[in-house]
Amino acid sequence: MARKIIVSNRLPVKIKRTENGMTFEPSEGGLATGLGSVYKEGDNIWIGWPGLYLEEESEEQQVITELQKESMQPVFLTETEIKEYYEGFSNETLWPTFHYFSQFAVYEQDYWEAYLRVNQKFCERIVKVANPDDTIWIHDYQLLLLPSLVRESLPDITIGFFQHIPFPSYEVFRMLPWRKQILQGLLGADLIGFHTYDDVRHFVSSVIHLVGLPASNGVIETGNRSVMVDAFPMGIDFDKYADTAHSEKVAEIEKTFEEALRYRKIVLSIDRLDYSKGIPQRLRAFELFLKQYPEFHEQVTLIMIVVPSRDQVEKYKELKVEVDELVGRINGLYRTLSWAPVQYYYHSFPFEELSAFYRMAHVALVTPMRDGMNLVCKEYLASRTDGTGVLILSEMAGAAKELSEAILINPNDVNQMVGALYQALTAPEDTQRVAIASMMATVQQYNIHHWVKLFMDRLAYTKEKQNELITTLLRGELRQKLISDYRQAQQRLIFLDYDGTLMPFTRDPNKTQPDEELLQLLQALAADSANRVVIISGRDHKTLAKWLGHLPIDMIAEHGVWLRKHETDWRMIQNLDNTWKEEIRPIFQTYVSRTPGTLLEEKDFALVWHYRKVDPVLGETRAGELSSHLNYLIANRNLQVMEGDKIVEIKNIEVNKGIAASRWLHEYQSDFVLAIGDDRTDEDTFKVMPQNAYTIKVGNIRSIAKYHMHSPQHVRELLQQLINGRNQA
Repeated sequence: MARKIIVSNRLPVKIKRTENGMTFEPSEGGLATGLGSVYKEGDNIWIGWPGLYLEEESEEQQVITELQKESMQPVFLTETEIKEYYEGFSNETLWPTFHYFSQFAVYEQDYWEAYLRVNQKFCERIVKVANPDDTIWIHDYQLLLLPSLVRESLPDITIGFFQHIPFPSYEVFRMLPWRKQILQGLLGADLIGFHTYDDVRHFVSSVIHLVGLPASNGVIETGNRSVMVDAFPMGIDFDKYADTAHSEKVAEIEKTFEEALRYRKIVLSIDRLDYSKGIPQRLRAFELFLKQYPEFHEQVTLIMIVVPSRDQVEKYKELKVEVDELVGRINGLYRTLSWAPVQYYYHSFPFEELSAFYRMAHVALVTPMRDGMNLVCKEYLASRTDGTGVLILSEMAGAAKELSEAILINPNDVNQMVGALYQALTAPEDTQRVAIASMMATVQQYNIHHWVKLFMDRLAYTKEKQNELITTLLRGELRQKLISDYRQAQQRLIFLDYDGTLMPFTRDPNKTQPDEELLQLLQALAADSANRVVIISGRDHKTLAKWLGHLPIDMIAEHGVWLRKHETDWRMIQNLDNTWKEEIRPIFQTYVSRTPGTLLEEKDFALVWHYRKVDPVLGETRAGELSSHLNYLIANRNLQVMEGDKIVEIKNIEVNKGIAASRWLHEYQSDFVLAIGDDRTDEDTFKVMPQNAYTIKVGNIRSIAKYHMHSPQHVRELLQQLINGRNQA
């Protein structure tokens, strides 16, 4: 039976070592709550670090036994690994970079190597327990390499990945020394999820620029698979917060708090200690508010709850000192015998007490400098039992995309925050109720369970579409059958594209002349009297003659304009007109002059604009402009515009590779036909092949070909096997 395997840095459990042994308590985190209904169903499991270092083998066995009872599988990490992989690379390299604090990022090779090792540890645990039809859902920035590691071991398994923190713009992300490896790690997933479309856009842009893969409408073509990237705003367990807020126990706690605070208006701030949360900026804004609006003295109190986090790290120590000093200064300036402007708590609170704070707060001040989602604002809304309250929310939090009825502010603009505080504290109750009701409905509808279902449904849909569109990888028994059919055939016809099929692409298209290995391969293939080898290429016929003319092979050049059997000279497939080039050439030259790094290739009956050396985004933009321009000019003319791999080509419409290949199929009766190609023009070849032919697409798996292979190197290996006559995969 298919299972769901959830993978995160930490397991959803708190493990403590006591005098009586280990104690196990469920975590109250949002992820644990949201996925609790998933990993406990059937045989589903959760994989992660149990949260402590084990000193003895007996302890480890006890933890494994107890966790397996709760559908969990532990990944044990050493103290050094946590220091270098988690505290080091995850939180001193990735965290500041992804939150736009690159000046705090540490680029330490040892941290990177530890990160790689731990991701590999997680992979080994997954591979040990996973079945081929399982679905694996990996979470967050500590495991960015894991999707591809798992994909290498389990190539056909379903993998989803969700990132809970922001993904930075390309200009920020590119600063990471290991940027390409990270992107390639993520691209092992079938579906990659973020909180907002901004994050999606930034990720896709980074993939285009740094990995060079094409992307359109949130789909990245890796060559082997189509990877979907989409936004899934995470919610909270609305009913849990609403029910708790309505409980008698919380009402009693709230009354006690209000009496202690003398029923003043409350502004609530809850955060983990982190520079991304904007805590000092918030305090400065509150200080300026008290200065500008003295009528609110003794009328309003800021309750600031800061949950300790990594306070042994120097940056966090400095932040803690800054917060302490700001609170001290504000209270020193404005405090009276009966009123402290800021009630500052540097510790966490039990769930019911947090609920009471949410219930009593007239204003929630949620102003991070950058945040993936920020669930505090949603917890506040779910807890508003009387339907009043005001939410001041940073534009930089992912939640701002959903909660537009909040007072949205730029956390760097202190004056705007002051104005927002005044607006919130003076807002009429009717205005409050309208905004709160609208936002509460959103939070209730798009709750944590909706988020889980939406992601898992989208992942299943993505995998289904992949399976519909992909060709079959030529391996195993299929490959053995091809080799066997080849060996038994009396007459064989072999069509081979050149660029991207026999030779990998290079930045300069003029520098892809055949290497010695390829020349020997083609010579040996053609030496078999049963074989008719046809190179079928978009290259001009003079170049093909120069590179391959000495071999006993046939050639089709310029997508079928020029034909040459090795016993004869070149001839045209039909009389074609190329006077149109005089009109079109200046347009191509304009795009060359506008776009440094591009070049114009002129064939007898075609013009080609190459942009492989250009910035990918600029190249795609210019290519789209050029194609639109050309298509407008050639309306009702016998010309065709084609966009290929980093090229735009215009040629006569009367010919294509399929028409040319048909001539060989009609002239040479063969009991074995093989056609291999890599781009859109080769689809014309595949279309005319007989039903029993072996058609193979190289790279991109979307094709009418029956099979696919990954690269030119794999093509060469197959051809070598045919030559050697080895009947093996």
